[in-house]
Amino acid sequence: MPDTVGTAPQEHGRFDFSAITSRPKLEWPDGARVALWVIPNIEHFLFDRPSSSIIQSTTSFVPDVLNYAWRDYGVRVGIWRMMEIMEKYGVKGTVALNSDACVHYPAVIQAGQSLDWEWMGHGTNNSSVITGIPEDEERRIVREVVSTITQATGTAPRGWLSPALTETHQTPDILAENGLRYVANWTNDDQPYEMRVRSGSMLSLPYSVEMNDYTAFLEQGLSGRDFGDAICDQFDQLYADGASTGRVMSLCLHPFLIGQPHRAKHFERALKHITAHDAVWLAKGGEIADWYTSTRGR
Repeated sequence: MPDTVGTAPQEHGRFDFSAITSRPKLEWPDGARVALWVIPNIEHFLFDRPSSSIIQSTTSFVPDVLNYAWRDYGVRVGIWRMMEIMEKYGVKGTVALNSDACVHYPAVIQAGQSLDWEWMGHGTNNSSVITGIPEDEERRIVREVVSTITQATGTAPRGWLSPALTETHQTPDILAENGLRYVANWTNDDQPYEMRVRSGSMLSLPYSVEMNDYTAFLEQGLSGRDFGDAICDQFDQLYADGASTGRVMSLCLHPFLIGQPHRAKHFERALKHITAHDAVWLAKGGEIADWYTSTRGR
């Protein structure tokens, strides 16, 4: 049992340490070195509270029209630009989807369905995080998200990414009991791995806070060209590493950021670079989870 102070564990107990150099070789379909999954975050933001912002001086205003409208560009314009670019290079999205987006942006859901994109749960909206709430409340939220996405898309989500990658100590357990198979909150590996949960099973899929346009543009101040270069550099190293054992490259994107005209062309440049290589598997999250599970005999 993990050591605790009060009721908060000092050790998570979800998995043991594992050095990637000591694992059995991971082989992807058709000898691919890298499994690429692209995660567009399709989100809904509440009008009465602050959230992701490009200008800080208005974040205390209610309403903060400047930043709200800047975010709203993503579903009105940016996602459509992303869809066009991704379809051009044969890349299917695995969407981190706020369930509120199903209600407010049905045209986006319909378009994603026509492109055979996958949908994973991403909380109710991106103004509410999963932390500091009772277990029963978290369970209600997860059930509502799963139910809403299932009704809107015809398929129950198999994966989960929390808003701002937030969790309680019970999150993986609650996800597993609601039929979710993989979670992307834990950004600590280049390969999937099993997590311990109270019942059922849970797989961690690699996600990134660095190959992420939010970090790149809002935290690090990178230009679109800089981020495009970083994506290519990330891929080149993982492609080299993948000669010995398969790797996962996640590309984590927000339509109100990468979908801006001055950045989108660098996203396209990066996809062109990646798809010019032969040993690349353009995968969706569920496909990666299924392959990993089947090759590990679970």
